[in-house]
Amino acid sequence: MYSVLKSSISLAVFLFLAACSSTESRLPIMGERDVITKEVDGKTVTDTAYYQIPGFQFTNQDSLPVTDKTFDGKIYVADFFFITCPTICPKMKTQMKRVYDQFKNNPDVMLLSYTIDPKHDTPAVLKEFATSLGITGSQWQFATGPKEEIFKTGKSYMVVAQEDAGAPGGLLHSGHFVLVDKEKHVRGMYDGTTEEGADKLMADIDRLLAEYKTK
Repeated sequence: MYSVLKSSISLAVFLFLAACSSTESRLPIMGERDVITKEVDGKTVTDTAYYQIPGFQFTNQDSLPVTDKTFDGKIYVADFFFITCPTICPKMKTQMKRVYDQFKNNPDVMLLSYTIDPKHDTPAVLKEFATSLGITGSQWQFATGPKEEIFKTGKSYMVVAQEDAGAPGGLLHSGHFVLVDKEKHVRGMYDGTTEEGADKLMADIDRLLAEYKTK
């Protein structure tokens, strides 16, 4: 089941990347886009509107609101997991912890992990889990909230997050890390279960940071 899920998402990522224009120095902007035509100084000008992560509102490990506004002006990495996950989640959190350690205290970078098991993963449970990982401060946010809203939010990141009676733990989710830029554009998707995937993510965060420095 998980191999099929990862294969289908990998294909989707390939198709998104193939549709995106990119240069060697800039990461592609993934997702659907619209061409906008407008009048400027009497001339017809076309522009591109890129897909953006829509607004959201959940609760974090400190029982405080965590929303899309929390990440305004930040590069961030999002993923979906649940604490009692018996399969890929421990690998994902090992790799995300490496990302956290690499960019710890960098004010331009944040992390966001959504639980897909809000019944079990209450703010108090998420806080205990974060503490067990050695996470301090607000750089790595753990979000919980209404289950259907979390599943809907998963789709907005172009990943799978849903109930599945046939999956271990009764829940199915992508093993990908999603890189989001300061404008809420998706700039990359990475295998969060492997060192290679996390290494590529960290390298691309550095590329994205450099991209903003040159603007």
